[in-house]
Amino acid sequence: MPFEACRRERVFSHIMAIPNRNANPENVVAGARTFLTTSSTAGRRRLLQSDHSARLFIRVLYNCRTQGKFRLHEFVVMPDHFHVLLTIDTGMTIERAVQLIKGGFSFRAGRELGMRSPVWQKGFSDRRITGVDEFERIRNYIHKNPVKQLLVKEAPQYPYSSAHYGFELDPAPVYLNPKLIAAVFRAAKSLPDKASRDAFFHAVSKAG
Repeated sequence: MPFEACRRERVFSHIMAIPNRNANPENVVAGARTFLTTSSTAGRRRLLQSDHSARLFIRVLYNCRTQGKFRLHEFVVMPDHFHVLLTIDTGMTIERAVQLIKGGFSFRAGRELGMRSPVWQKGFSDRRITGVDEFERIRNYIHKNPVKQLLVKEAPQYPYSSAHYGFELDPAPVYLNPKLIAAVFRAAKSLPDKASRDAFFHAVSKAG
């Protein structure tokens, strides 16, 4: 097997060897994990349709990002639900990340907008993203959501989506980013020996 293919298989099998979220909680925090997460408002009421509420949700999202709770890749705030593509790292679970988003919005919406509880349906849905193609499909799905709902004609026109101009976003983790994958293997080729390459790939896998 060629060097690049062999190393890619070993490194990314190590990165993806992460226990599922129903395992021992002490083992769930095993490294970078990327998810599409979705939740709806209580009764599917259009609580997020106003400019004030949608922008408040985005501020809550970015506050969590600034605090290092997760890496934010894509999002869309629809009138009665949201989609967020994010990566959580060691020390965080997807349940806790969503709780921070939903709870943070509920608290601030009650205080700043007079929004009454309950704001959200109980629970949420999530989908673990493990491949580059899947990551791109989810990104396109998020961008096209307002277009499919006939809210805009083109994705960048929707102001409450990461497809809109001006939002700072985090790059995909190494194992979901083709450009970073290529850069990793180019860098590895320049290292002088196997021990150096092993140490380098180990550091990359730990970093996510």
